Amino acid sequence: MTPPAIVILGAGALATARRVQALYAGAQVHGLQGRVEADVTYAELGAHLCELYARGTPIVALCAAGIVIRCVAPLLSNKGTEPPVLAVAEDGSAVVPLLGGLAGVNLMAREIAAALAVPPSITTSGELRFGTCVLNPPEGYALADLAQGKRFVSDLLAGESTRIEGEAPWLDNAQLPRSNSARLAIRVTPRAWDGRTDELVIHPRSVVAALTGSGSGSGAQIAGRVREALNTQGLATLSLAALLASSERMTDPALAEAAASLNVPLRFAQTRAGDGEPPGNPLHAALRIPYETLHDDADAGIALALAPLAIDPASVGRARGRLTVIGLGPGSADLMVPAARTALDQATDILGYDTYVKMAGPLHADQRVHGTDNREEMQRARHAFELASAGRSVVMVSSGDPGVFAMAAAVLEALDGAENAGWAAVELSIVPGVSAAMATAAQAGAPLGHDFCMLSLSDNLKPWTIIETRLRHAAEADLVMAFYNPISRARPWQLDKALDIVREYRAAATKVVLGRDVGRPGGTLRSTTLGELRSSDVDMRTMVIVGSSTTRGVARGDGQSGEWVYTPRWYE
Repeated sequence: MTPPAIVILGAGALATARRVQALYAGAQVHGLQGRVEADVTYAELGAHLCELYARGTPIVALCAAGIVIRCVAPLLSNKGTEPPVLAVAEDGSAVVPLLGGLAGVNLMAREIAAALAVPPSITTSGELRFGTCVLNPPEGYALADLAQGKRFVSDLLAGESTRIEGEAPWLDNAQLPRSNSARLAIRVTPRAWDGRTDELVIHPRSVVAALTGSGSGSGAQIAGRVREALNTQGLATLSLAALLASSERMTDPALAEAAASLNVPLRFAQTRAGDGEPPGNPLHAALRIPYETLHDDADAGIALALAPLAIDPASVGRARGRLTVIGLGPGSADLMVPAARTALDQATDILGYDTYVKMAGPLHADQRVHGTDNREEMQRARHAFELASAGRSVVMVSSGDPGVFAMAAAVLEALDGAENAGWAAVELSIVPGVSAAMATAAQAGAPLGHDFCMLSLSDNLKPWTIIETRLRHAAEADLVMAFYNPISRARPWQLDKALDIVREYRAAATKVVLGRDVGRPGGTLRSTTLGELRSSDVDMRTMVIVGSSTTRGVARGDGQSGEWVYTPRWYE
């Protein structure tokens, strides 16, 4: 399940929110900006709840139920796709499931209520009568038709009894009215539903479709052949547990497209091919459970395997490994882009400099964390590829933006220097982040509003002579300059030397912005001038932005002290 967002309005709900958060790995507390310190902050409740709902994120809102209902009401349309939404009293005295009956909201309500030692306020008739939601089978099973399911439950509530055909152990303790001679039947079968109105059909995901040989085609064509094979055997598409292919085809985008169309995981198996022959049937290499081959069409390149019980896709072959390089932003959770948070939530392994990995939390208990020293970039990048090439979902963590003096370049350098087919097959993506320069500039105003450059003053990876040359060219070109790594105990002289060079080309009145730990607790921001700036004003955690000849300041309004610093987008 996607970790829920626990949304609060004020500090009075924080203690209860933390108790709920402890139940769900990866859950975060979302607090109203300016009112409460939380993992994530938001500016307006209605817009924030709508955004979470639209993304399919489960919502636990610690406020009145009516507030939540009015906020998300414009988005309500399809009961079958809505995420769980609950309202919880700030003091934990009430837990009310509102939406997501088919997504496990009542189960969440019971879990949260048990943790808070209160009874859940469940109002679903079937849930109250039978002790379970018949229309919400467990993972690995799928309801054939929601509309028919509603009619079926309505008949049970009206006094009908039912019998169960097939394996449904999750219903063993349900208080269903049962009779071996009942007109109604709950059927658990991979066979396609024939439309009978006296049946509730639940499909176990017990079929694996394997792509045999090296047949090509678009994703839509492959998915069409799989559906045709299932239809020929009388099997429901919803009974499909996974799409399987030879690992030699791991980078074929058509396979990913087909799996997405079929809404199943894509898995791979290592198959052996004879001399001059295409790879063999991957079913033999991937399935370690008893199965029956129902369909093996060499022309279509599709083979179907049917197991007696639902199949865990994770047990079939392995996934294509994934390596995602993310930027955390400057440090505040609300400045991390959503795609980075999603990558962290889905990762099996998280790598990075220890300090940054800690900033990435909260993490799941079952995630492997590989924290290292900040100077071990290439070793860290190679380790990430080794993990990903074994089929794991890996996240490489950087602060700021991963492509700005950070790990994205090291990852690509490791790939560039490797002759490893497994590494080349890894699904690599880079998620941008808010860089320190951008975060500092935003707080200051718009000092980067015109042409600018970013320079690292560290000579650990390049000679100081190159830094001097670039400083002179940037200063002469009248570019705004953002200095990373401006000073350290090991090189206390370099910032002064850099400023001396810049002062040859810039007036003493040139605007300078200093942002220290911007986006983190205790962060500070101030503006000064090039003439007043001293190296003692700066440390390694300070972003230094030196303006151009056109950069100027304007007094802040609304009673704020200081000035906004900006660089116009034009020259006189």
